[in-house]
Amino acid sequence: MKSESVSGADVPPSARQRDDRDLSDCVRVLREVHEHDGYPVNWPDLPGTWLTPPSLVASWVAELDGRVAGHVGLSRSDAGDAAPGLWSARAGVSIDATAVVSRLFVAPWARGHGIGALLMARAVTEAQGRGLHPVLDVVASDTAAAALYERLGWQLLATVEQQWSPEQKVAVRCYAAAT
Repeated sequence: MKSESVSGADVPPSARQRDDRDLSDCVRVLREVHEHDGYPVNWPDLPGTWLTPPSLVASWVAELDGRVAGHVGLSRSDAGDAAPGLWSARAGVSIDATAVVSRLFVAPWARGHGIGALLMARAVTEAQGRGLHPVLDVVASDTAAAALYERLGWQLLATVEQQWSPEQKVAVRCYAAAT
């Protein structure tokens, strides 16, 4: 007779729309990711606000074993986003025809369960449902994230340098979802 796991370890991760009650858990997981991986590169003064930018159109959390284990957002293009301009120029469409996948992170303890791919699928489905093409920017040094996007079939548009502050220039890889 097969025994059931009390911890729920046999239950696959799930994703759902994020609500305001999730923000403190998301900030806690983001802190773990920042300490483990250095994402985000610059820790925000107000991490809850960083997760809820004015350009945000939707966001999701992933849960594993009843705990928030990851997060992703979908936003309209902001002035600092490079991928929307690259994609729109290549496709011959307006920047308004894109949606930016952003704020993707998975708790270090929850990796290896397909959570990143699950959250990416949610964001892509939402973008396409809105008639928008999903794009994203990722710091070039984040090779694990770039490997995920490439495994999921995303196309590298270019690597560009961005001036994040007077003393900080960062190389960013720009991707678009496969057409």
